[in-house]
Amino acid sequence: MARDGHQQGTPRPVRSRTAVYVYRGIGVAAVGLATAGVFLPLLPTTVFLLVALWAFARGSPEWADRIRANRRFGPYIRAWEEKRAIPLRAKALALGMMGVSWTVLAVTSHSVLLVTVVGLLLMAVAGYIVSRPSA
Repeated sequence: MARDGHQQGTPRPVRSRTAVYVYRGIGVAAVGLATAGVFLPLLPTTVFLLVALWAFARGSPEWADRIRANRRFGPYIRAWEEKRAIPLRAKALALGMMGVSWTVLAVTSHSVLLVTVVGLLLMAVAGYIVSRPSA
């Protein structure tokens, strides 16, 4: 028996109907937030589509395929899945917005500790973004 309680070589049980509905619900909510992100500049679209893809892959693989096939967002999603790549324009926009956000915080905050911690966090995120291949 394997560590997870299943015998090796036997197929995994099909997910329960409840789990399928939970994953689908997460996916639908994420698609809703992604749709809002198309119209609201500070709400990320692609991140929510990636969450939806993750959820749909577990609850409704055919819905996940529809996201991958989307004319507008499909290429970005597939680039992330295949190469963990981020489009150069998205990188520039993310870094610019992080810089603007930190600058506004630094000018308006009276807490040096807060500005420093947020700055370090944003630098770590920026390092990750820059380290990804460009799509």
